[in-house]
Amino acid sequence: MLALALTLALAPFGHSCTAENGVRFCPTTTDAQRVASWDGVPLDVDVTLPPSGDGPYPTIVMMHGWGGNKSSFESATPESGSGTSWHYNNNYFAKRGYAVVTPSARGFGRSCGAPDSRTSPGCDKGWVHLGDQRYEARDVQYMLGLLVDQGITNPDEIGVTGISYGGIQSQILARLRNRVRLPNGKYRTWRSPKGTKLAIAAAFPRWGASDLTYSLQPNGHFLDFRDYHVGDSIKPGGVQKKSYIDILYGSGNATGFYEPVSGPFNANLTLWKSLTDAGEPESSRQLDVGRELTAYHSMAGVSGVPAPMLVQNGWTDDLFPAPEALRVWRLFRHVKGARVSLQFGDLGHPRGANKAAVDHVFNTQGVKLFDAYLKGSGRGPRPGSVTAFTQTCPSDAPAGGPFQASSWERLAPKRFVLVRGESQRVTSDGGDPAVSAALDPLGGKPTCDGLPAEVAKGTAWASRKVGKPFTMLGLPTVRAKIRTKGRGGFLAARLWDVHAGRQTLVSRGLYRLDDNQKGKVVFQLFGNGWRFARGHTARLELAGSDAPYLRTSNFAFSVKVSKLSVALPRP
Repeated sequence: MLALALTLALAPFGHSCTAENGVRFCPTTTDAQRVASWDGVPLDVDVTLPPSGDGPYPTIVMMHGWGGNKSSFESATPESGSGTSWHYNNNYFAKRGYAVVTPSARGFGRSCGAPDSRTSPGCDKGWVHLGDQRYEARDVQYMLGLLVDQGITNPDEIGVTGISYGGIQSQILARLRNRVRLPNGKYRTWRSPKGTKLAIAAAFPRWGASDLTYSLQPNGHFLDFRDYHVGDSIKPGGVQKKSYIDILYGSGNATGFYEPVSGPFNANLTLWKSLTDAGEPESSRQLDVGRELTAYHSMAGVSGVPAPMLVQNGWTDDLFPAPEALRVWRLFRHVKGARVSLQFGDLGHPRGANKAAVDHVFNTQGVKLFDAYLKGSGRGPRPGSVTAFTQTCPSDAPAGGPFQASSWERLAPKRFVLVRGESQRVTSDGGDPAVSAALDPLGGKPTCDGLPAEVAKGTAWASRKVGKPFTMLGLPTVRAKIRTKGRGGFLAARLWDVHAGRQTLVSRGLYRLDDNQKGKVVFQLFGNGWRFARGHTARLELAGSDAPYLRTSNFAFSVKVSKLSVALPRP
């Protein structure tokens, strides 16, 4: 009885703990108990401790998605009732001996998000900074420093993870590693308030973005076989993922606290949206938004070698697709000391199916990562390794795989190539608007329903009938010779599986054109894992629009396309 009383007496952030569901739960129960961050903003944060012991513990921070709060990864059971959070919640990790920190990010939940939570003077500027290295990331670092000073957290055994918005912050914290980024952009050593040095030991970011500019407004110029450089995402400016940006802005505004439009530029989501909504021609102010998002709201804008990372993105995630993970791979594949492993599947934001069996495999790899780097127990995923599952239809069919390789380049080294040499013309008003509407990830039809097969006016295409069945695994690469007439143009690309008068979307992508651009182009679709059956036809379609998913250009344009080919990667 005395031992139980001693263990319950632990009080992270001064909050009392109670024995619940086989662990000790130590929540923030009132607004008065919120933790003042480094700049005074009050944060609502819970801590879950193992059932016994008095610390310090290896510690995992679990960060919620956009519009969420601290309860997103809190559960009464390790299984948690769904694949996404199966063995991925506070209860599960605490039972494995971890202290688990589940905060509401500033501007969400009762961290000044809910209107009635803004009672403290610190909330007057407690608005969302969109996963800023200098604010949200520093909030997490400051809270961990407090826990280190309280003897709860071991400063060398810290892991971070999260989904979507939390995945972005996990990547940022992994690359900051043992540093803090100040409001002026400078770095300093990460220390607790009492002076102890801290460092992130491992990160498991899921469904996140490595360059937020590119993910929200891609230009299609990233290639998985060429190195990425900071700034590439605005050379040229990209095409807005309009349906996603509209709904994300609206949902965040409804559930969180946005800075007034008259406020500073570095967190002015309303101003950023109004600038990018304007579209072509790109202005210097629009490009300023891209520079801000890449430099301070993305892992890409941080210097240095990250902590070991297991990066997960979805083939069918039309918000943060596979290239977001591959950018991490390209950045660090030859960097001494960097350890990056990858996971891909039919998961993530819509159109992702998020099949439970795939989540079980991936979450287990995440557990092994933390056990290896935080506890020194067992082995985590091999650095450089890739694990991938395929999309399958119907949507409740088991995923294909796993397919595994020691590196991205070895996952699918062969090619199935589609070619069409003659000249074709893509126009800005070409294509079938009904097809584009059906493909909108937020309002369209389920992918596996398929659509009537067609070749629409004002589009270009290449196709090839499949003889021997094969699995495409990776990013299709498009090459063509083009001659553009007009301004503000882009090519919206779709890869279809065509059979028996129906076509099913396999992958999509886009390429932003320079005004009146001519010559050779090469770009890649977002990718997928997909099995092409015998007798089916693989067909690439190029169009000049893809609304409402992509913002329609302000200008009319046409593109003469010749020598069109697309190479589909296969094992």
